[in-house]
Amino acid sequence: MSSLAEYEAQRASLIEDDRALRREYLTSNSRSEKEIGADKIVRRIRASEAETIWKEEHSSIPHPFPGMEFLTGKSIIVKTQLFEILSKMPKGALLHAHLDATVNAEFLLELALKQPAIHVRIQKPLEASNLATNLPEFRILPREQCTDIPSLTGPSYPLGSWVSLQNARNSFAPDLGGKDGFDNWVIGSMTINPAEAYGTHNTIAKIWKKFGSTFITSTGLIRVEPIFSEYIRQFFRSSIADGISYVEPRINFLYKHMYGADGQDNIPHREWLVMFDRVSNEVKEEMAQQGRAGQFIGARIIYSTIRFITPEELEWYTEDCIALKKEFPHLIAGFDLVGDENVLKPLIYYAETLLRFRERQKEEGVDIPFIFHAGETLGDGTEADVNLYDAILLGTKRIGHGYSLIKHPKLVETCRQKGIAVEVCPISNEILRLTSSMPMHPLPALLNNGVPVALCSDDPAVFGNMGLTFDYFQVLAASEITGLSTLGAIARDSIEFSTLDGEEKKIALDEFERRWAEFLDYVLEYGQ
Repeated sequence: MSSLAEYEAQRASLIEDDRALRREYLTSNSRSEKEIGADKIVRRIRASEAETIWKEEHSSIPHPFPGMEFLTGKSIIVKTQLFEILSKMPKGALLHAHLDATVNAEFLLELALKQPAIHVRIQKPLEASNLATNLPEFRILPREQCTDIPSLTGPSYPLGSWVSLQNARNSFAPDLGGKDGFDNWVIGSMTINPAEAYGTHNTIAKIWKKFGSTFITSTGLIRVEPIFSEYIRQFFRSSIADGISYVEPRINFLYKHMYGADGQDNIPHREWLVMFDRVSNEVKEEMAQQGRAGQFIGARIIYSTIRFITPEELEWYTEDCIALKKEFPHLIAGFDLVGDENVLKPLIYYAETLLRFRERQKEEGVDIPFIFHAGETLGDGTEADVNLYDAILLGTKRIGHGYSLIKHPKLVETCRQKGIAVEVCPISNEILRLTSSMPMHPLPALLNNGVPVALCSDDPAVFGNMGLTFDYFQVLAASEITGLSTLGAIARDSIEFSTLDGEEKKIALDEFERRWAEFLDYVLEYGQ
């Protein structure tokens, strides 16, 4: 028996040593009795639901399992106790979300319908067979260009002509569903459904084509001054409702102007930030009046443009970013280049301009950290994969996605040692076909290697993973090691690796700990 006892001791020691790199291990010895108890409850519920709800027969879902394809499994997820519990969890910060895809598509359509000058047009006749591919184009028009064309689907509609949004909706052909059909058509053009993700667009190239089209459609509704403010407000409110206390959205500044209420394309970037700042302060005041001030620390912006521009064009954006940082030092959090890494330009293409950007910051007395997308790819040694090396050499503060990072042991070690956090977007990675399910996602490998991680939603309006509860659920449901303490460590790291300054960060962390303690009480009561 002594030899078996020795073996078991060695086994326990090896497991302990292997898991010692994980971030939650750093505080494992100081976990409270409440957290230990709450963790046991969550693990018990997870195990129970894995054996019951995920093994039951579900109509139209032939192979349910924890961490399965999100768009298919969502209807099961929302019925679980685990989801109910996680919806109450404080999530810390949301560090990777593209503003143009952060507000529910239905809500965006409601905002647009309140603007009588918003118009829509199509270039070919709408039929039931082409609703999914014949996409609407939206624009707010100057008063003198507004039309009284009665219908978008009538036989006399002149293709390519603008129809007011209200007219188009009210007269949408009955055989296409009438008003409900119109709403479904518009919302479907801005979202990805299961049939698309797992059927018609089930490769990376195909799904990115659909993904990109959702932004082409929504831009005409979002980049409108009266809508933009209310859109931002809804993003803040919905984030707060899901337990997120601070956000750092990426705003795409590719278009140099936004449309005003008068239909003129003349609202410059500076005014975008004025609106963002005003709404942020209004929501803070709203929360303070409700006695919930600590639940919204605030918001900052990661300035972004798209990686199909030339290095010469990029220089204009870097100078614009510097000017905005000087005028709004509290708002500009960082700089990024976004877009499909597999087909657009790699970071090395812009290296000279980016190095010059760093020098210009020194000359102007500002600090705008790089927060680069890198490694959002299945490649190994491809340009998209090699972006990871350039991101780190250029001094990125965090890495967006970093899906292929785990293939590079030296880079993993560098991230751990230098404290470069990875903004992991599990549901986005799965829907965009980098992985087929959460059990196959590299996140556990990053956690086991001690790389700091912030869970993020990326483009929740497109994917239907509003807030962060769904992403936390997928991570928790698909791992036997990950427990409540892991989720707490990830949430803390989202604040720790944000761009919040010293005192702001301390306030945010203190508030998180207060809310975490309340959450543990909730879980303990739930499990009684």
